[in-house]
Parts: sequence; C-alpha cells; structure tokens
Amino acid sequence: MPSVATLAQAEEVRKTSPEQAIPLYQSIMAASGSAAGAKAQTDQETALLKLAQCYKDLHRPNELAALIHDSRTLITTIPKAKTAKIIRTLIDYFSEIPNTLPLQIDVCKQTIQWTIQEKRIFLKQALETRLIALYLDNKMYSESLALIATLLKELKKLDDKMVLVEVQLLESRVCHALHNIPKAKAALTSARTSANAIYCPPLLQAALDMQSGILHAEEKDYKTAFSYFYETLEGYAGLEDPRAISALKYMLLCKVMLNLSDDIQSILNSKVALRYRGVEVEAMKAIASAHHNRSLQEFEQALAAYREELSNDPIIRNHIESLYDKLLEQNLIRVIEPFSRVEISHIAEMVKLAPQQVETKLSQMILDKTFQGVLDQGAGCLIVFEETPADKAYESALDTMKHMANVVESLYEKASKLT
Repeated sequence: MPSVATLAQAEEVRKTSPEQAIPLYQSIMAASGSAAGAKAQTDQETALLKLAQCYKDLHRPNELAALIHDSRTLITTIPKAKTAKIIRTLIDYFSEIPNTLPLQIDVCKQTIQWTIQEKRIFLKQALETRLIALYLDNKMYSESLALIATLLKELKKLDDKMVLVEVQLLESRVCHALHNIPKAKAALTSARTSANAIYCPPLLQAALDMQSGILHAEEKDYKTAFSYFYETLEGYAGLEDPRAISALKYMLLCKVMLNLSDDIQSILNSKVALRYRGVEVEAMKAIASAHHNRSLQEFEQALAAYREELSNDPIIRNHIESLYDKLLEQNLIRVIEPFSRVEISHIAEMVKLAPQQVETKLSQMILDKTFQGVLDQGAGCLIVFEETPADKAYESALDTMKHMANVVESLYEKASKLT
C-alpha cells in the first residue's frame, strides 16, 4: 500500500514543514491509482485538500489558484456532491490569505465557466453566490447587483429556497452598502419569507438577524436592533463562530446610542459575553465611558487608542461619527449659551479642539438652524442672536387666503347650478 504510506508520511512531514510535504502530496495526486482503485482515489482527494492547505499555510495564493485549475481532471472523476464540497473548500482557503480578493474573484469566475461547460448547475449557483459576496467585499456593487438579478431568476425557476435566501440576504447587504435602505429592507423581507418556507440553518438565521439589526439601527430604532443583535450573538456563540464578537459590539453600540451606558457592564458580565472579552470590547467600553461623561477629550482619546477596532467596521464607524457629532453639538451649545459674542479661539480652548474644526462645526450648526447666529471671520468670533418668537402673521394670511379661495369656488359652483 505505497500510497497509504506516502500519505501518512506526507501528513507527518506537514506538521513540521509544509514546504517539504508539498512534493509528497503532488506525487500522490500524480499517481494513476489504477491498481488500488477507489482507495487510491480517496487518497488523491485527501492529498488535494492537504496540498491546498499547505499553500494556504505558506501564503502562496498563485500556487493555490494553479492547483484549483490543474485538479479539474481529478475532480471530474469524483461524485458531483463531493466535487461541490471540495471546490468550495479550496476557494475558502483563499480567504485566510491576506490581500487575495482580486485573485479569488478571477479563480471563482474561471471555475464558474468550467461548471457551465460541465453542466453542473447547482455548483455554478453556489459559486455565483460566493462571487456575489466577493464582489461585495471588493465594493464592486454594480457587478453584484447584475449577478444577483440573473441568479434570482434561475433560483425562482428551480425553487431552490436555501440558495435563494442566501442571495436575497446578499442583495440586502449590497443595497445597504449603497445606502438604499428601502430596497435593503425589501430584500431582507423576501429573504425572511423564503427562510420561513424551509428549515433555516442556525448560521444563516444568525446572518438574517444580524442584517435585521443593522437596518433597524440605520433607522435609529436601537431598541429593536438590540434584540436582533442579541439573537445573533446567541446564534453565533452556539456555533463558536468568530462573528459573535461583532454582534456583541453592536449590542454595546445600541446601548450607547440609547443613552443606557450603565447597562453595558451587566451585558459584559453575562455568560455568553464573557467568552468574547478583548480589545474590541474595551474599545466600545471606552466610547461608552466618554459618552456617559459627555467628554469630547475622552472621546478623541478613545478614537485614537482604538482606531483599528472602531474604524475598520463600517457599521461601528458610521454610528460613532453620528454620536461624536451629537456630543460635539451638545458641548458647543453649552459653551456658547452664556454669550452673545465670543471668540472662536476661546470656544476651541474650552472644548479642547482645533479652532478650524470648531469654526466648521459652528457654521454647519447655523445652517441647520440649531441656534441663531453668524460667524464674523474677520474678527474671529461668533455672534449669537437672541431667539425671537416666530411671526405667524404670514402663515395666518396664507390660511385666510386659502379659505377665501375655497369659499369663492364653492359660491361659483352653486351659482353655476342656479343658471
């Protein structure tokens, strides 16, 4: 049984040196296997996956891409159900190699073309679903939407509800990335409707709950968003999925946005949350503390100390920016309240920010009619006007004219009936 011995030897070598195991796995794959039959084919399948794992561990994306292309002859001899799993596994290995997104897209496209030639429809649809996700990660939104539209038509004809739910969920995520919230909600509703008609796996259900929470948070409904994120955390934590940490961060964000920072400690002391304590949770605690203390300086320090944790996640980043703007407005209004005329440099000193940043924010607040005033840039000061009660004479006059027009029209209709 030479191939079994070689496979065992290659596995032993791989544990210490993946580099030296590569030629061993290649020799197993190159063997014809005619003598041993099914056993040799199983060894070749194992060697293929182990070789791909070596390339992944050594961060060799080009060799991995070549392996996927060159192994098609072997793959055609494997049953179709197992083929789909092997190809998806090989492409998944790319995600663990940094900076390989464009290469992943190319490999996925080439493999889709091969599945069309081989008439493997279900594998093609699975790979197209993966390609949509890759497009989304690479911010190729128009390509994503075009492929989604084509794929949805095919899936509705075949009535493949499981893949349909995944594609509709991806459509919702793409529309959210494009800030088209109504369409994102419509796609998510379609995904949930499709999911209700089948058994929805826990991982997919958690993804649906996560998207629901994100969309509710976009509409400032943080209370409902929190409940969805809680369900997401339970789902991902039960499967030990690393995305559970994101759900926990979003839960903490909702509490901050609801001005309920005191509830954060009780959440973090829960049995599930204790498993995910780390730098990302500490970042959210720092933001919650700064918001609770209404301190811009603490907020700035938290943003500087945890820049990577707070800036890399677009959901966190957008809401944190909104929170910072709100906090800055509150601090500026508190500072300028006693004054009718005040130097911008003095305001900047009070809030411990750059004068240019303060001036920009004040001009925005004046345009938004947060308060009445004007910036005197020549003198470098802010002039605050007293709030005067709105004169309702103009509105009253318009209402009176509107009623008079209605009376005239009514009289005209009655007069025309008499004649």
